Formats: sequence, C-alpha cells, structure tokens
Amino acid sequence: MQMTIRRAGPDDVPAVLALLDGATEWLVARGRTDQWGTAPHSTSPRRIEQITAFAADDGLWVGTVADRTVGALAVGAALDYVPPAPEPELYVRLLVTDRASIGQNLGGVLLDHARTLAREAGVRLLRVDCFAGGDGALVRYYEKQGFTRDAEFAVPRVNEADWPGQVLIQRL
Repeated sequence: MQMTIRRAGPDDVPAVLALLDGATEWLVARGRTDQWGTAPHSTSPRRIEQITAFAADDGLWVGTVADRTVGALAVGAALDYVPPAPEPELYVRLLVTDRASIGQNLGGVLLDHARTLAREAGVRLLRVDCFAGGDGALVRYYEKQGFTRDAEFAVPRVNEADWPGQVLIQRL
C-alpha cells in the first residue's frame, strides 16, 4: 500500500477526528478504556478545537491511500503538560492511523515524515509522548520505532485517576 503524505487543512479535520474515533472504538473493544475513555473525539469540543488548531498552524499532515485518509501526524511545539526540552526540538503532537490498516507500517511512515521535517528544520531532537498505562504497549511501539524513554509525567483528571504519560526521544 503506497501512502501519500500531504499537509492537512481545515477540510481534513473531520477525517482526522474519524481516525481518532476509530482508534477509540478499537481500544474500547479490547477493554482498554483508560487511554482515551469511551466517548468519540468528534463530539468533544476540546478535541475538535485541538485538531482544528493543529491544521491552522500548518503542523497537521495526513496520509492517504486512494483518496482515503488512513493516518494523521501533527508536529510542532511540545504540549503544555510535558517537561520542556533542553534543546531545540520537533514534537510529535499526534499520531493516529486507521485501525483497518494495522500491520502496514503507516505509523512508521508518518514518523519517518516527522524525522524528515525535523532535519529540514535543522533540529536533532524528535520527541513524542504517549499513554504509559495499561500493558505499556504504546510505549513499546515507540521504542520499536527507535525512540527511547525520557521523562514520565501524569495529567490530572477530574474525578478520575491521573493519566500516566511517557515522553520518548529520538536523536537524529
């Protein structure tokens, strides 16, 4: 499967939200509700605003196959809840792929695009954060993609346990 990556715009926001909804459905079907809960992202004003902002600041990219959006990548500055980097960086703010395309390395191709963007920007540090709870599968995914663990953090949530996170780094 040959994926084409292009910069996303406002018209791509619904497709990115649909990818997030699909990922949440996939997690829920496996009993893994502690990462993103059970509600669709497409109904969350906060998430809609976030993805719209990613598109507005030119940091959102989509991967397509036969005009169908199968992945999304957002890069830019680190999000507020993670410790700052000690040097210039490019931060992966979002990575999501179509669950129907598992095993086709779409996430790896999108991360390669992030590496290229970082090099073009003259930075040697690529960082990402992810959910560190559950069985740790997401942390292990990024390690398989060449990242190493850096800082752990927790995001406080109202009426729920803190959301455990892991920052991972890759030197380019």
